[in-house]
Amino acid sequence: MQPDPAGYSNPIIEVANQYPGLQFDPSKLRDFFEAVFSVHQHGLTGELSIVFMDRSSHSQLHGKYLQDFRPTDVITFPADQENGLAGEICVSVDQAIEESALRKLPFVNELGLYLIHGWLHLVGFDDLEKIDREIMRQEEQRVMEYVKKLSAWPDFRLAHPLSEE
Repeated sequence: MQPDPAGYSNPIIEVANQYPGLQFDPSKLRDFFEAVFSVHQHGLTGELSIVFMDRSSHSQLHGKYLQDFRPTDVITFPADQENGLAGEICVSVDQAIEESALRKLPFVNELGLYLIHGWLHLVGFDDLEKIDREIMRQEEQRVMEYVKKLSAWPDFRLAHPLSEE
């Protein structure tokens, strides 16, 4: 853990990449989160679990814990500081692929947005009410601009499927 300027220790990033074909440099993902962590004083320590999932597995998780089996982009599980957990962010890589194409945005930015959105939930932002959604969107943009300014985007990329011969 590296201390941030406010004297907190930032969470340790633990990644479970369950998405076949998603590739990235773990050190770039840590750099990304160091930038994200520095935007809000959070006080969260311990392990921050990041899980990259396919749509089907993500939807099953969504149904199991939120009783809604429809596809979604990100699911966040809250911190459990007594057990050393800063929280968990589970993202649907398939959703990011689809949305980035629809919105004509780079895949890396869409998947990064999901991670930022999940982190904002962990530090207390909500998006259930209209005003809260507006505040969440503003914060997402602020964090994305900061990450861009630092050139701290992860290097998410998708492996090309093997061509059949």
